[in-house]
Amino acid sequence: EVDFWIIPIIQGFVQIEELVVNYSDSSDEDRSSPESPAQEPSCVEEVQPSFLVALISRRSRHRAGMRYKRRGVDKNGNVANYVETEQLIHVHNHTLSYIQTRGSVPVFWSQVGYRYNPRPRLDKSENETVSCFRAHFEEQLKHYKKQVIINLVDQTGREKIIGDAYLKQVLLYNNANLTYVSFDFHEHW
Repeated sequence: EVDFWIIPIIQGFVQIEELVVNYSDSSDEDRSSPESPAQEPSCVEEVQPSFLVALISRRSRHRAGMRYKRRGVDKNGNVANYVETEQLIHVHNHTLSYIQTRGSVPVFWSQVGYRYNPRPRLDKSENETVSCFRAHFEEQLKHYKKQVIINLVDQTGREKIIGDAYLKQVLLYNNANLTYVSFDFHEHW
C-alpha cells in the first residue's frame, strides 16, 4: 500500500533527439553560391525525413562502485559497474531497438592500491569462478537470447591475466548463444 509514496529511481542517462536526413550531395555553401546553377528540387530534397533517436543507459545497483575499487563478479553472478544502454530509433511509425551491455570481466579479480593503473590479480581459482560466470551469462541469455562478447582487455600487457581467465571461462561454458571476440585497442591504435 506504500507503493504510491515510493519514487522509482534509475541511475543512468536519457537523451532524445529529433534528427533530419539531408540527402543532398552538395553542402549548404555550394547551393547558395551565386556561381552554382539553379536546380529543380527533387522529391527527395523536399521530403527530408526526420526520425527520433533515444539513448537510455541504466546502471545496475548490484556491485556499483568506483573504478579500481569494485571489479569482477560476485557470488550471484553480478558484475561490477554493469550498464545496459538501449538505442531506440523511431522512423515512419516503426521503432527499432539495439541494446548493448557492458560491465567488468565476470571472473573474481581485483586491483589493489591507489596508484595509476594498479596491476590486476585473480582472487579465486578457475573452478571457484565457473558457477558465478555461468550465473552471469545465464541471466544475460535469459534477457537477450544471444550475445556477442567483445573483450576489450589488453591481450599482451598487464591485463593479459584477466583476458586469459575470461577466455578460459567462455570455453568452459561452451554455449552456442555466445560469440566471443577479442578486440585489443593497442593493435588498432
